[in-house]
Amino acid sequence: MPVFQALRLGQVSSFPVPSEQPGLAAPSGREPGGCYDVVGIGNALVDIVAVIEESELALYGQPKGTMALVDSEPADAIYAKARHLSSTSGGSAANTMVGLAALGARCAFMGRVANDSLGELFASDLAKAGVEFLSFPGGQDSSPLSTGRCLVLVTPDAERTMLTHLGAAAHLRKEDLDMGALSRARFAYLEGYLWDLPEAKDALRVAAARTHQAGGQVVLTLSDPFCVERHRSELLELVSDGVDVLLANEAEICLLVKAHSFEDAVKEVKGLGVRCGGLTRGAQGSVVVFEDEALAVPALACEEVVDTTGAGDLYAAGFLYGLTIGADPETCGRLGSLCAGEVISHLGARPLTPLGQLAREAGLLF
Repeated sequence: MPVFQALRLGQVSSFPVPSEQPGLAAPSGREPGGCYDVVGIGNALVDIVAVIEESELALYGQPKGTMALVDSEPADAIYAKARHLSSTSGGSAANTMVGLAALGARCAFMGRVANDSLGELFASDLAKAGVEFLSFPGGQDSSPLSTGRCLVLVTPDAERTMLTHLGAAAHLRKEDLDMGALSRARFAYLEGYLWDLPEAKDALRVAAARTHQAGGQVVLTLSDPFCVERHRSELLELVSDGVDVLLANEAEICLLVKAHSFEDAVKEVKGLGVRCGGLTRGAQGSVVVFEDEALAVPALACEEVVDTTGAGDLYAAGFLYGLTIGADPETCGRLGSLCAGEVISHLGARPLTPLGQLAREAGLLF
């Protein structure tokens, strides 16, 4: 049976396909507590975007294009000297949920924020984007920790380097999960960054088990090459035993399967036991892996690449939306490319143009 057909059978297919809604507003007529197309679990962060010159990057001591965790005091010093251009709710999984909501999916997000102004900003932004925020307790963390922040340094070549202080986000535990929501989700989306946090790692395992028990599908995004290097064996175990859909970029997947080339990595993915995968290659597009097939999908032509922040997150949004509506592999990959192409055309990790409208204009949605 074709994998994309199998993803639409069983209990997963008992949920209604979402109606297409233009723009970023929440789909109308939907009440909290219903069924979800996708529930995301990840770091709840506020992104602070700053444009810097190439020569300034060395002052931060971080390799270009990577993400590093910093403590609260260094974080305060870094944010003080950066030229802040914008602040918005962020985090990899949250970005993906916003993209999915923009396409018309019913989404929710689980993560922890503090009872502070950044926590309020995070919750407000998600609500405006049409994503339900299922945080603990009652949407706010009661500890004295601050809400997590990610300083996104964008250089003229559009590469982004991230310095992250997790704050309250680092304290996500299995007790914080909304098990009812996971039981009503067609897909649970797990953010690989959480694998650096022991309690959050346990929470992801519990979330995957609950989702499968209820007949849903588990999606894992590998998030970061360094994260893969640190936890390769555990991630391989998770992928082999509990992941239905795997999303990764070229560097991440090559590290996971210890391949010397992308082509070799694609062959290895076919043997991991996942039902399908979306593997991105930047300007070279992506490869969608399903059954014994590997389909190359070109990247969307972009007049100017301004900021690559969120490209992988929005590719995931388009790819997953294709799965929720029962699209074929090529359409899933093209939806991913379209969403990624939109977000790299401007600063920030959230779409500025209605994704549903773009997809219809491209003939991908009707």
